[in-house]
Formats: sequence, C-alpha cells, structure tokens
Amino acid sequence: MHTWRTHMPRGMHLKSEGFASSLYDPGSTFTLEAYCKEKNVPYGHLGRPVPLEVFIAYGLEFQKRFVPELEDKLVASLQPSPEGFRVGLEEGEVFSARRVVVAVGLTHYHYLPPELSGFPESLVTHSSNHSDLSQFYGREVAVVGAGASALDIAALLYQAGARVHVLARKPRIKFHDPPETLEPSFFDRLRNPITGIGPGWSLYFYANAPLVFRRMPLKFRLDKVKTILGPAPCWFIKDQVVGKVSLLVNTKIGKLEIVGDKVRLHLVEGTATKKDITVDHVISATGYRAGLSRLAFLDPAIQSALRSIKDTPVLSSNFESSVPGLYFVGASAANTFGPLLRFAFGAGFTAPRIAGHLAKSAIRNATAPGQKSNVEAANQDEALVRQ
Repeated sequence: MHTWRTHMPRGMHLKSEGFASSLYDPGSTFTLEAYCKEKNVPYGHLGRPVPLEVFIAYGLEFQKRFVPELEDKLVASLQPSPEGFRVGLEEGEVFSARRVVVAVGLTHYHYLPPELSGFPESLVTHSSNHSDLSQFYGREVAVVGAGASALDIAALLYQAGARVHVLARKPRIKFHDPPETLEPSFFDRLRNPITGIGPGWSLYFYANAPLVFRRMPLKFRLDKVKTILGPAPCWFIKDQVVGKVSLLVNTKIGKLEIVGDKVRLHLVEGTATKKDITVDHVISATGYRAGLSRLAFLDPAIQSALRSIKDTPVLSSNFESSVPGLYFVGASAANTFGPLLRFAFGAGFTAPRIAGHLAKSAIRNATAPGQKSNVEAANQDEALVRQ
C-alpha cells in the first residue's frame, strides 16, 4: 500500500466502485464489503465513493491476514545469476531466487511533459509527490491535466484554502456519469452491464477477456490501452470544482518561466495567446506511463535481454517475459492483457493465473527424495518484488 499511502492525496476517493475495489484472495472471503461490515464503515456496491483512508486500512488488514510474513524492504537491484536471479535490498542483504514477479504498480511511472520538466521541485511537481496538500493554504496553484488526478487535486487544494487554476488541453472537461441506479435490475444489467472497470458492453470485453485481448493485433492492443478509459474525473467531484476553481479549457502552456519565487505560465488557446498567469506552484497531474527503462533496479543485462514493445515487456499468457523466470504484472502488463491490468480489479484475473502457473512449475521441477519438498522450494524460489 506504499503508493496509496505516500503518493495519493489525503481526502481523495477512489474512482472505482465499492464492489470493484476489493483485493483478491482465494474464495473472495475478505472483500472490501466484508471489511467495512467488520469495522462498521459505510459501504455501497455502487454510488458510494470509497475514501482513500478506508481503502488503505483495508489493504493493510488484508496483508496482515493473508501475507503476515511480508518483508517491507526496498529492492535496489535485480541481477541475473546461475540460480536465476540475485536480488539486492537497500539495506545490503542479497538473496537468490529462481523466479521473480515484478509488481511495481505505478511507483516508477509518473509522467512529466517536456514543458514542465527540469524545474525545481519547490515550484513544479507531479501529483504523485503530494499526500498532504495543507502546505498550499493561501497559495495560488496551477494544476495541469483534465483527468481524475487533476480534478481530485484541484478539489482538495480548494478545500485546503488554495486558489486553483486547472489547465486542460481538451475543449471541455468530461466528467463520468453517476450510476443510473444503485440497484440495477436484470434488464438494466443486460442492457448496460456493470463491470469492475466501468459500465457497458465494450468494457465487458476488456474486463472479462484479457487472454483474448492478448491475441488481438498489436496495433489494436496499443490503441485500446491508450484510449479506453482515458483521463476523466468522476461524477462526485464535479460539484466540488465547478464554480469554485478556475477551469481553463482548450489551453496549452506555451512557455513556463521562473520569476523570483513564483512561476509564470504563458498560455495558448488554439494558436492564439490566451493570457499569462503567475502562480506559487505548478502541479502536473499528467498521469503515468509504464516503461521498462524507468525500472532502475533492473540490471542492464536483464534490460537488454527483455523483448519489449513501446518500452513494455512482451509477455506469455502466464505473464512470463522473454527472460525465463521473470514475470511482470499490473500496469507493466497492460499492453499485453489490456486496460483491466491498470486496475486493482485486475488482480482477480492475474493472481490465480500466475499463482497456478508457478505452482505447476514447482511440481514439474520436483526435487529428488531427501531434498526439500515442493512447497518448501516454492516458498524460497518465488520472490515478489515490490519497489
């Protein structure tokens, strides 16, 4: 839960519905709904936004129950070795593993556009830098972006006492619609099925057929991962920003310059100069872009051996890369399996598939009598890397 605790702003709500915000365990015995019932926390399958703090507490409780032996350590290096891989931890510890699952989430993938790069962090930052926005009380802040991150940050900045400008290249900010009904009937679900990544038959395919998606032509896959479920704020944030913060649409940054301890932005609307604004800080809520080249802990020998497309790994149907024994899940795997892999809901597909594959591999590599059992070997040989 490191990313959720340290790279998401306090007070935000999840974009996913309650039923789609559960972590995965065999049998789905400890869903978000079950946790909320235990803790007497309000919950709704649909239409009740999940507070970030509730999701974090649920995730930590999930870990205590299902992965109590978790070691919360930072991986500094992953190198090839005769045993498979050598994993180096930040504290200096080194161990070997035959198989490694890279599950880095979004931590390494924050994206700053060129026009916002190279400036000191005292003046320009990415939205992932901020979990506490109280520092911006009484200050003027420009938020760049038109998606959920941008509008969430804008709303929370306003609530924290900041004066906020949202700069969006789109001609208008399109908010997601609220659920049509909180208790859809059979015919409602038939007409507009609700999936863990959103409503509609087109999303039904992406949510339920990742293996079919993997077999689709490359151009189709790359296009759909880029365009399906693109940046869009949720319905519940609309009333928190409209009429309260400055929404500058159809606007690009022509130039950005430092003036004393402030930032001046020269704005362009279409091809015409719009106006200049001077602010105390710029927050780039411009999302994330997965890329193997950004995983600095991967040894150059591994990087060069990885087959990739658009800087993301080419994966088998079991998430294995071209480097035997090295697997990638989450956003890193989206160009192979589709937009489902960008969401926690995708764990329902990922976890049992990769776990089943690794278990079968352990059986195939059964040790000789007198040596460690398959279970003992599997426990030692499978490493889940969280960076």
